[in-house]
Amino acid sequence: MDSPTQPTFIPHEAVTASARRGGGGLSDLALLISITLIIISGALAAGVFLYSQYLQTSNANKLDQLNRAEASFNPSLIQQLTRLDERMNAAQTLLSTHLAPTQFFAMLEQSTVQDISFTSLSYDATNPTGITLTMSGVAGSVNSIALQAQVFSQSGIITSPIFSNIDAEPGGVHFNFSALIDPSSINYEKLITGAEGAAQPQTQAPQTPAQPTSPFTSSSTPATQ
Repeated sequence: MDSPTQPTFIPHEAVTASARRGGGGLSDLALLISITLIIISGALAAGVFLYSQYLQTSNANKLDQLNRAEASFNPSLIQQLTRLDERMNAAQTLLSTHLAPTQFFAMLEQSTVQDISFTSLSYDATNPTGITLTMSGVAGSVNSIALQAQVFSQSGIITSPIFSNIDAEPGGVHFNFSALIDPSSINYEKLITGAEGAAQPQTQAPQTPAQPTSPFTSSSTPATQ
């Protein structure tokens, strides 16, 4: 025999409505999250747009300031000063590499031994770092040639002096001479500024019978073979 159904005071419609409200809470939460994300995305997009506008305005202002600053200078004066600077740099370059051969000839005049005469001279400055010098001459004796080699070595201008083809003839001892010239010793810039003593020859003037100023006075007289 079936037991009778227990009566309840909760209507069936109320139970159904409660179940529907429980399912709708999750949908409302998802909708709220979606709306929040949309708002945040819109705020970020607006911030990026405003920041880009700020950068563009700032760049435009800085460019305008730069143009005004450039316009405040005299373009023709700037052009003149630029050309002057270029010319000064070019002049400085030429001056630093310019040679003064007169310095070498002054040394040669002062340091040539009394009884030696040079009959030819060749000066090649094609290579500024290796100026070559070749000469030929006549000496009173072989001793005078040895003395001349010593004087040239002490000049500070001639380097690697070499006497060759020494030949004693009735008119004197003929010889050939070759050497290198130190470019720094005849540099024009050093000559006019007196740097490193290059403006003055380092050898003493050759002796003469009236004024025996050379330290090689007794050795420079012609000697017989």
